[in-house]
Amino acid sequence: MTADPPPSGPAPAPAARPAPAGRPAPAPGPTSASGAGPAPAPGPTSASGAGPAPAHRLPAAAPSRRPRLLYVTDLAYPARGRRYGDEDVDLTARLRRAGFDLALCHPLDAAALMDSFDAVVVRNSGPVLPYQREYEAFRERAAALGTRVYNPLHGRGDMAGKQYLLDLTAAGYPVIPTVDRPEDLHLLPAAGQYVVKPKAGADSLGLRFVPHEELPALAAAGDLLVQPRVDFRHEVSFYFVDDRFQYALYAPDPEHRWVLEPYEPTAADLAFARRFIDWNTLRHGVQRVDACRTREGELLLVELEDLNPYLSLDRVTEPVRARFAETLARSLHAFLAA
Repeated sequence: MTADPPPSGPAPAPAARPAPAGRPAPAPGPTSASGAGPAPAPGPTSASGAGPAPAHRLPAAAPSRRPRLLYVTDLAYPARGRRYGDEDVDLTARLRRAGFDLALCHPLDAAALMDSFDAVVVRNSGPVLPYQREYEAFRERAAALGTRVYNPLHGRGDMAGKQYLLDLTAAGYPVIPTVDRPEDLHLLPAAGQYVVKPKAGADSLGLRFVPHEELPALAAAGDLLVQPRVDFRHEVSFYFVDDRFQYALYAPDPEHRWVLEPYEPTAADLAFARRFIDWNTLRHGVQRVDACRTREGELLLVELEDLNPYLSLDRVTEPVRARFAETLARSLHAFLAA
């Protein structure tokens, strides 16, 4: 299954026409006082009559300006198995060649710098949890200034926390069953261990595996999610720009999440992933649908990453990287023009 398909100089000036034959030569004009040549034609005078009036020139056309993007990334974030800096350096170079002027900044600097740019692009900025207050201030300032943020800040996935896992469970979507209240623990299937993680977590921060007997006390805290620990064959990720599928990668070894290989999705796989893209209703943006395949072959959603998904572009071929960057550039141009 291939990626969805992505959606030249001035005309020559006409040749000069020759003067018509037989036209009489112009009559000689007046000569200068010295007789050495023609006298200059009298020009307009100023209102005072003391000298020539200044010439009136049309203003020069303003040069077309390239869109300016503030590209938010934490180049030094110690991501396990991932190289944030390498990915963003390469991707910004491709966007620059695609017609954008860019400046890279740390997520803690974005709020102070955003009003000098046409849009803010949030990329590999790391988990929000360590700077939650600053992130909320960034969102508030962007809303106050009317600054365009890509991905748009109304995403319903990880951008808004993990509440969506509860909502999707209740709505019957194919997601790892998730609850957050002691009285709902009976809704979970039996498992040898259970996963407990913060509602606002990311990148496995705060994740624990616990036995069933510890769940009631933990769930009572109200800020934790509880899921059964699923025995799965592998994890697979589907990458989208807007609603266009780009590529898929999977981790054959469940113990090594970020050792990824190209994956050729089936039509059923893509239909699974698109359900969550359609549910999220982001018209523009980069999204990653992470799923696990159970021993029975079923795909279950692990997370819908719509804030700053790592793209693992070093794991795909150069033609796939180039096509992704071209699609992203078109999406950004359309986003700015909307």
